[in-house]
Amino acid sequence: MTHRSGFVAIIGRPNVGKSTLLNALLGQKVAAVSPRPQTTRKRQLGILTTEQAQVIFVDTPGLHNPRHKLGEFLNQEAQEALDGVDLILWLVDVSSPPTDEDIQISGMLNKVARRTPRLLVLNKMDMLHTDAEGESARSEEYAQLLNQAPVKKVSAVKRIGLGEMLETLIQLLPERPSEYPEEQITDIYEREIAGDLIREACLMQLRDEVPHSLAVRIDEFKERENGMVYIAATIFVERESQKGIVIGEGGRMMKSIGSAARKQIEEMGGRKAFLELRVKVHKDWRDDPNALKQLGYVKKK
Repeated sequence: MTHRSGFVAIIGRPNVGKSTLLNALLGQKVAAVSPRPQTTRKRQLGILTTEQAQVIFVDTPGLHNPRHKLGEFLNQEAQEALDGVDLILWLVDVSSPPTDEDIQISGMLNKVARRTPRLLVLNKMDMLHTDAEGESARSEEYAQLLNQAPVKKVSAVKRIGLGEMLETLIQLLPERPSEYPEEQITDIYEREIAGDLIREACLMQLRDEVPHSLAVRIDEFKERENGMVYIAATIFVERESQKGIVIGEGGRMMKSIGSAARKQIEEMGGRKAFLELRVKVHKDWRDDPNALKQLGYVKKK
């Protein structure tokens, strides 16, 4: 039986559903998701193993026009994911017309060496409220941006069209053995995923003026004898006013964030968790090279 294996970079602008697609394909949550753009800040592998293939997805931050050093780091993370992969999956939000960012991404992808196959995936088909003629026209708008690439239509959130897309994707991968053990589904540790899940809880709970100014650092992650995991984490914001919003009146917002994050962490690890959170202000940390380094956002030379 032919066995295929390869690395697949998932590329797209912010908030098109890259992490949602990854979680849906794996059948479990390994990447943080929220309605906010730029939820993903680092590359992460999602490893799907079947009898016929092993697909190693590379989830990436959304490509955008950066406004600070953190944004530059996010773009670099995404662009470097294209190096050495076996397939590029360009995910777009078909419920809206192509944006300037989409056009910029297509220009970059059309310059990629022709030996790297590309697959255009039109996501959020369930949100495209139009007739068949309108749907075809919108699909063609995106198809014209990526020369001679196969096109698949899906809804990641409703898990529609994923099987057909995966079949097409696997056929574009080279014939070779698996790279990772069958049971491995990601390349990052539970500690790092916990940090992302705390940040996801913040993104889901907080007002618009806070989320992009927020980072999470895991200070302590310890297994206890009773099987429970103890996690201490610091939430960083850029202004004192944001700190007050995160804590909330009488600490209610912090309690809500902690409760939501703990539930997700327990579901991920399959065990009870004790979560201790605190909030600190680090003025303009997104443009502070030292702060970015401490938080793990380090640009390569």
